Amino acid sequence: MAGKSQKTPGFESSMAELEQIVADMEAGNLSLEDSLAAYKRGAELLSFCRTRLEDAQQQVRVLEDGVLKDFSTNNDAGQN
Repeated sequence: MAGKSQKTPGFESSMAELEQIVADMEAGNLSLEDSLAAYKRGAELLSFCRTRLEDAQQQVRVLEDGVLKDFSTNNDAGQN
């Protein structure tokens, strides 16, 4: 295992960066220009993270509609 070779390895790092941006903005130590740049970067990160979460939710729905429901119906026979 030389390292992670995921297609989009940036979700966790994006969340960490977003949290740092929020902390910096809440501290109130940024200039107006830095605040605007931080806000813009935060909006980009938020959009990226939302997209990744929506993709993950879609994958879970596919699994639930296919593989996982097949296993649960064995235990819940007659309830659906």
